[in-house]
Amino acid sequence: MTTKLRVFVTGATGFVGSAVVRELLGAGHSVLGLARSDASAATLKAAGADVQRGSLDDLDSLRAGAAGADAVAHLAFIHDFSKFAENCEIDRRAVETLAQTMRGSDRLLIVTSGTALLPSGTIATEDDAPPASSPVPRIATELAVDAATVDGASIAVVRLSPTVHGEGDHAFVPFLVDKARQTGISAYVGDGSNRWPAVHRLDAAHLYRLALEKGAGGGVRYHVVAEDAIRFRDIAEEIAKGLNVPAVSKSPEEAAEHFGWFAHFAGLDAPASSVKTRAALAWTPTHATLAEDLRSGVYFTETAKSAMLG
Repeated sequence: MTTKLRVFVTGATGFVGSAVVRELLGAGHSVLGLARSDASAATLKAAGADVQRGSLDDLDSLRAGAAGADAVAHLAFIHDFSKFAENCEIDRRAVETLAQTMRGSDRLLIVTSGTALLPSGTIATEDDAPPASSPVPRIATELAVDAATVDGASIAVVRLSPTVHGEGDHAFVPFLVDKARQTGISAYVGDGSNRWPAVHRLDAAHLYRLALEKGAGGGVRYHVVAEDAIRFRDIAEEIAKGLNVPAVSKSPEEAAEHFGWFAHFAGLDAPASSVKTRAALAWTPTHATLAEDLRSGVYFTETAKSAMLG
């Protein structure tokens, strides 16, 4: 029988975090969720979770939440790309604070990162590390995990796919849908053969629970990857069908103008494997693929449009 845990969850009302909260509660665990606002607090209470008021840059609130928990799932991140480096530093300090609070115990801290940080062009595995020379500030999170592991924290990393999809998504795929709706074309870079991993949010939530229940510390990495290598052109063509617009190739120079800040991600070739994760946690994704979600129409409704604009 699985021991029932009290889990402190940051990002508890986010797209993935809210699914993690429901997954944990459904399995009989109790949840203390971090909430910045009255609305977030009300959402958590309605779901059956307890509330820790605070934010990522309120380190005292993180200490208080972690101090009384059996485990911590850190999913929060400030997704403001105009202040990306600053937000990565906030995340680094948050990880450091949570790890210090739990140091010296066997209580597990799960930290969220991404497979897109890993070397491109080949299928990345859980054993791969971000390049030490990486210019991407987000590497600070994994470096903080390595330092905390040496310092005696029981800590592991969950690396999310670049797209965690499903109804209510307001990240990369909705951005592409909105861009295609605005411009009248669904674009891809070059021949569109660059590859993205993907996972449904409910499969991702299930993996977090399994990692908390039976995962290991010691800086272990888990990959939340259901589909390891979807061609970007295939994603663009599904969006084109959903909106009844043409799918169009763009040169790298044209893509920079068309996609703006997103151009780097549009050309990203970052396939990733989850073979070791599946074996370690007995995790088997069972929910819709990205193509199935796109074909279902959930990304093209007025509700989805409102969520993206909001």
